[in-house]
Amino acid sequence: MRNFNFFRRLSTAFNDYPWLSKIIVVSTISGGSLVAYAEAKTYSGSHGHIAHADATASDGGHALSEVIPKKKKLVLLGTGWAGMSFLKNLNNPTYEVEIVSPRNFFVFTPLLPSVTCGKVEARSIAEPIRNIIIKKNVDISFSEAECIKIDPQNKKIYCRATIDSHSKGGEEFAVDYDYLIIAVGAQVNTFNTPGVMENCHFLKEIDDAQKIRKNVIDSFEKASLPSLSDEERKKILHFVIVGGGPTGVEFAAELHDFVNEDVVKLYPKVKDLVKITLLEATDHILNMFDKRITNFAENKFGRDGIDVKLGSMVTGINENEISTKARGNGKTSSTPYGMVLWSTGIGPRPLIKEFMKQIGQGNRRALATDEWLRVEGFDNIYALGDCATINQRKVMEDIAEIFKKADKDNSGTLTVKEFQETLDDICERYPQVELYLKNKQKRNIVDLVKEAKGDAARESMELNIEEFKAALSEVDSQMKNLPATAQVANQQGAYLAKCFNRMEECEKNPEGPPRFRGTGHHRFHPFRYRHLGQFAPLGGEQTAAELPGDWVSIGHSSQWLWYSVYASKQVSWRTRALVVSDWLRRFIFGRDTSGI
Repeated sequence: MRNFNFFRRLSTAFNDYPWLSKIIVVSTISGGSLVAYAEAKTYSGSHGHIAHADATASDGGHALSEVIPKKKKLVLLGTGWAGMSFLKNLNNPTYEVEIVSPRNFFVFTPLLPSVTCGKVEARSIAEPIRNIIIKKNVDISFSEAECIKIDPQNKKIYCRATIDSHSKGGEEFAVDYDYLIIAVGAQVNTFNTPGVMENCHFLKEIDDAQKIRKNVIDSFEKASLPSLSDEERKKILHFVIVGGGPTGVEFAAELHDFVNEDVVKLYPKVKDLVKITLLEATDHILNMFDKRITNFAENKFGRDGIDVKLGSMVTGINENEISTKARGNGKTSSTPYGMVLWSTGIGPRPLIKEFMKQIGQGNRRALATDEWLRVEGFDNIYALGDCATINQRKVMEDIAEIFKKADKDNSGTLTVKEFQETLDDICERYPQVELYLKNKQKRNIVDLVKEAKGDAARESMELNIEEFKAALSEVDSQMKNLPATAQVANQQGAYLAKCFNRMEECEKNPEGPPRFRGTGHHRFHPFRYRHLGQFAPLGGEQTAAELPGDWVSIGHSSQWLWYSVYASKQVSWRTRALVVSDWLRRFIFGRDTSGI
């Protein structure tokens, strides 16, 4: 009797409250079972919704295919920072996701310089993509292949498997998509300098770091052979780094630490013959950092014996010498070297170059997107990370429409109140406005109006269209492209995943700023990058840290902050444990010098 009352109450509850979302009906069919899920709906009759679910299960699943809508196909190209961040944050099961990438793992690229000298093992910073996929409650598949062509008209991509070309897997295949997300990263930019591709090392992938590590160890072993002269040994042990950005500076610091902490013990006969040269074409290394960090880094490298040559442009490299030209006087020189690391910037991959030509962006350095990361001209193709750049719309292009939206009473003039009410929407749609106010130290909109009107502001605080243009005439000068960093790519991936998670909801209820050209609102808030700071390890357990709020810290305390942040930013507990154990091993036993 008690059981009967329980089931009666349960049945009544499902009938009276349709928000009890799903009913699971299990029915035995031919010795097996089928689990069907049906939306709880109100029908005439006390058990109409249960009968509907029973019918779904009993007709062999035919009705089930009508209940569940077809999933939209989402194709993700790339497994770097942008792709990984998108994948980890996507939790909308209404998409069928296919990942296409020539590598089946994610690499924590900020630690690649640590791999080159044995501070961290290569496997410790690599996380298999399938380890991430298996934890997701989303229909995801993976193909280890390289995308070789994008066909936006037919919504297809063409791929070539990257496994052994002699097998069947090496054949080309096509993949259809409803949405395409391009996150293929970038490649090294050689600036067409002769001999770079043939004679230089790069540091973009794990393979690059392992090749450098082997080359460094082999150089010391070769220089230790008894048959060589000192001049030959000096040539072999001359390590040249081209590019004074974060990667080049960190590799120079890692190599210097390796020489002073390990080589002096393991290769005592050649330790005094090692030379590290850093070539930078501009006036300073780390020129994207605060000047205090730049000056400290240059002075520290000078004390450490690292030869920093500023204003030195590489004109060519052969198998024995590197040729440079001084920027000021044009003086040229050639220097023998043992190994060269080229770290001077990035450029688009062949796939991106070809796609940009297809869509009329052939003269750009990266794919142009809008503020919602959509490739310009396409609603279903997105690009993020190093392969793309946001083409921020200028205020002056829409100034008339902005004025018209703000002028709610159609008086032909804007009061300070009307301007202020619209300012938040303007700042969200055009972030350069907020940046301009901050840089000009304007407390509020009144200061901007006063500057635009001058003495006339004493008589009237209203703006006509020309005065409105004058007030905002300089804001577009604050527009800057985002840096090609892991931090930017990571935030873009998380942002886009959030958009796809709420796509259906925001189609019905847009949450973005108002459309100044047109009616209604944008579906989503535009992407806004939030700079969380940056590090520059300088060797000797010292790191320079530039954090939000114009806070600069340099020294040993910043090195421990660097350890903490990089450990916490690992994508899994597995890689976190491996990286920390590598650091501990290095402290106790020194670097691994096996060269494997």
